[in-house]
Amino acid sequence: MDQITIKNFRCFRDKQTVRLAPLTLLVGENSTGKTSFMALIRALWDVAHRQKDPDFKKEPYDLGSFDEIAHHRGGRGGRAATFEAGFEFTPKAEIRKIMGMGNEPYCFETTFKKKGTVPALERRRLSQKDAWIEFSLAQREICFGTKRGSWKSHLSDKTLRFLGQSFDNRLSFFSVLWQLELGEDNHQWKALSDSPEPTGADFKRIEKVISLELFHTPIYELYASAPVRSKPRRTYDPALPTRDSEGDYVPMYLSNLYFQHKKQWETLKDALEKFGQDAGLFDEISVKSFGKKETEPFQVQVRKAGKRVKGPQRNLIDVGYGVSQVLPVITELLRSDSPSLFLLQQPEVHLHPSAQAALGSLFCQIAGPKRQLVIETHSDHLLNRVRMDVRDSEGNLKPEDVSILFFERRDLDVHIHSLEIDDEANVLNAPPVYRQFFIDEMERSIWKRRKDQGS
Repeated sequence: MDQITIKNFRCFRDKQTVRLAPLTLLVGENSTGKTSFMALIRALWDVAHRQKDPDFKKEPYDLGSFDEIAHHRGGRGGRAATFEAGFEFTPKAEIRKIMGMGNEPYCFETTFKKKGTVPALERRRLSQKDAWIEFSLAQREICFGTKRGSWKSHLSDKTLRFLGQSFDNRLSFFSVLWQLELGEDNHQWKALSDSPEPTGADFKRIEKVISLELFHTPIYELYASAPVRSKPRRTYDPALPTRDSEGDYVPMYLSNLYFQHKKQWETLKDALEKFGQDAGLFDEISVKSFGKKETEPFQVQVRKAGKRVKGPQRNLIDVGYGVSQVLPVITELLRSDSPSLFLLQQPEVHLHPSAQAALGSLFCQIAGPKRQLVIETHSDHLLNRVRMDVRDSEGNLKPEDVSILFFERRDLDVHIHSLEIDDEANVLNAPPVYRQFFIDEMERSIWKRRKDQGS
């Protein structure tokens, strides 16, 4: 995703468009909509890839019902009847080459309306350059347009019933709808705004738009983490390692690799230990089984080495909360089959500033064209390390590969500022209120010192 557009969603009333990058950092005061923004990204991803109404209460986000999600001004302002969201993206170079595309971005837009108590998709639109296709449930119609004109077709009850069913995730919603409308039961296309009759070239142009493989992705292409991860246990019983937002599955995943995939285990173990050493958290990590079979209980242990003595292996539960809280995050980032999009809430929780900075360096190494990270953080140490690593070319990122989104509260609304960094690690486009708290604290410290000195 290259950018996100929102309107009337939670605390975001006015229409706003903000830039995403391979590494995007969300910063700002508490309760300014950062988590809601991440939940919206996940909802848009679900709509685009799973062809159904997203679940706004799915872990790790619980935004409530439509009345809690649509912007509410209170009093005469009332609650918005709909909310809108969309994203812009540019297909990868290899896909553009295969499909004969230019580098013009695509735009996916949605409108949500209240259905019962929950938000439901009212409209979805996919466009690229001079061509677009749109589905409206309220109007019961499909519309499309090219540079020659625009047309619409009324949808039959049969088509609407089919769209209400679940169909193969590998198929695009618009591809299915388009095939139905061009089938033997399709209605005549009605011209809009005095457009001429659609031609074969118009149909082919739209088919090229909807043939994009954007929607054909595996189920685990996105990972969203909770702000507080699972508590460590002294002993674990083997179980199927199924991903979850709090990282409950991670010990089972490590055990599964240890017993069944030795080569993958060694690769991941080396990567985890490198981060552990860089962060000063641990030097070694291991799985200790209480039997010879993978069905036996096991422990996850880490070792912190001294200068002369290697030190004992210690149970994960005995080495401080920071290690167990960061382990699910770094495991998901470093595993060989990690997703292409991460939504991470406060990954620095319970970590010392030096470990928070090490996380910033890891993000600079992980983020790139094939892996996008969106991170909500309250850590200056993490943010500053990202800025310095980009400046010093430590990692894979250039200044344009980093976006800092600053969430500013304005009365009952929130405005998102898209900030950038330059080659010298300076933050660009920052509003006057950015970092005002730190300036005030510094001035207070200096004023008190001068007062004590009688100056």
